[in-house]
Amino acid sequence: MQSRMGRLLFDHTIDVYPKGVRRAGYLSLAVLATVVLYYVYYTQTGVTPNILAGFHMSFSFYIGIIVVSNLLGAFASLPASQTDRLGRTNVVIYGLLIVGILTAIGIPLTNGQWSYGVVTSLIGIVEGAILVATPALVRDFSPQLGRASAMGFWTIGPVAGSLITSLVALHTLNHFGQSHWKSQFVISGVAALAVFLISLFALKDLSPQLRDQLMVSARDQALVEAKARGLTDHELLEATERPWRQILHWDLVGSSIAISTFLLAYYAAAVLFTIYYPVIFKNANGTNFTVTQANGLNTWFWLADIVGLIVVGLLSDALRVRKPFMLLGAVVSMVMLVVFLGNATHPHTNYYTLAFEASLLAVGVSLVFAPWMAGYTESVENRNPALVATGLALWGWIIRLTVGLSFIVLPLVITSVNPIVDNLPVADTIIHGQSIQDFAARHPDVITFARAHQPLLTLLAKDPAAAAAVAKDASASNIAAAEKAFGSKGLLELAAFKNQLQTLVQPYTDQLAFIQAHQSALNDLQSAQSKAPHQWQRWFYVDLVGMVVFVPLIWLTKGRWNPASARRDFEEHEARVREEYSRLIGEEAVAV
Repeated sequence: MQSRMGRLLFDHTIDVYPKGVRRAGYLSLAVLATVVLYYVYYTQTGVTPNILAGFHMSFSFYIGIIVVSNLLGAFASLPASQTDRLGRTNVVIYGLLIVGILTAIGIPLTNGQWSYGVVTSLIGIVEGAILVATPALVRDFSPQLGRASAMGFWTIGPVAGSLITSLVALHTLNHFGQSHWKSQFVISGVAALAVFLISLFALKDLSPQLRDQLMVSARDQALVEAKARGLTDHELLEATERPWRQILHWDLVGSSIAISTFLLAYYAAAVLFTIYYPVIFKNANGTNFTVTQANGLNTWFWLADIVGLIVVGLLSDALRVRKPFMLLGAVVSMVMLVVFLGNATHPHTNYYTLAFEASLLAVGVSLVFAPWMAGYTESVENRNPALVATGLALWGWIIRLTVGLSFIVLPLVITSVNPIVDNLPVADTIIHGQSIQDFAARHPDVITFARAHQPLLTLLAKDPAAAAAVAKDASASNIAAAEKAFGSKGLLELAAFKNQLQTLVQPYTDQLAFIQAHQSALNDLQSAQSKAPHQWQRWFYVDLVGMVVFVPLIWLTKGRWNPASARRDFEEHEARVREEYSRLIGEEAVAV
């Protein structure tokens, strides 16, 4: 017999389907756990440039960490299918504990790129398992007629996780200091530990007898509970035998592949936008966007996504259809992605223009994802309602595998990130109130002359004061001093370019001296900046192809296109439920 402490720590089962506030509370806690877990996982995306600079990490190595983390998470999704037999809550509760410790303590203790990669990969393993358990919990507590709304709220988890990452970085990163970026991991890790404590006492699992059945609406509750009382352990075991044979069908596999390719743009936003904005776009003064500004733009994207998920979930449930929303969302997403990627070759695009376009792209993604999650879980239930976690494990495995493999290709397409991230601090150095990058943009004639006459500038650097004096006053003493400093030949060369030296060189000696000292870094930066826009556009076109692949595979998802047909299906289901419940109650009455 299980001890009292054992029941507290590991037994979270309830035998009655919850109603009203209790059901909403369990759903809210499952969503809260999802939000915090994704906040932890995406914390690195809010400080990506800081991580690269802090660990002297190459962009390829950083992408390698993401690839390994996703692939490990993909294979961690598969054993999470056992939550169909063992329950969901322990995976969520102790997953929160593990990632909280790894994030709040483990990452701040890392002192190099390899140790950071190991800890991040461990977090990816746990997150891969929870990716299966939390939507399965949401499904357990939401009948099909409220499924899109519930899944819309669940999908807020990864979106809100990214939003919180951006908001926290936006308001605390400058406070703690850009060099103290590990503070972001301490904050998110402590949040995970706090939700662990709440979940330990409050998060519950439906009993296998209840969760293994199909509920279309809340009116099915009486029938579900009546049938649950008659289910034997043997029947429960039989329902979950050979789970993968029951789940591995083309409709579920194809639908999972479809949403995985569609969401490549979403993962680009979650992982790469904090790098993309500072690398590509410039402020009015010529400086590149800061990490804080990038997080501000991310906030617009994620807020729009959250609002879209909630609204479309409610609309999808009200109309009882999923597919029309998916098709509309795919069209909106493709159009906005084309518009958005066009900005890459216009680095002075206004901040709020970017925010508006990114928000519309996010709305398109939300139109697809909430109805898809609802439709997919309904398709799994159509196969076997006792194997929801197995169906979600299939989806979790495919989506993580797709993202991991796509990011293997990413560094081959985008090679410009490291030269830009490494050399931007040089270009953003302020001299006399102006960045070197802005100076070069505002004085192209100075830069052109300096590049064409490097030997002359080298000569001038021997004694700028003597050159300035003789240019201002060609007295005998100044000429003698200049000849001593530069030699007769050098003096003649300086005299030949007297006008240019007075207008293009001597007023900017400090800036030109800095540019000469850092010429190699600035050349690398300029070369990378010229390549970056087209490289990023190529990657966004890959994401666009993923969206195109999604469209024909919408038809694999279970559900109607026409709300009237969906309403008739529901009315027929209600009639069957009444008939079955009457028969079941009648049989029980006879037996008594």
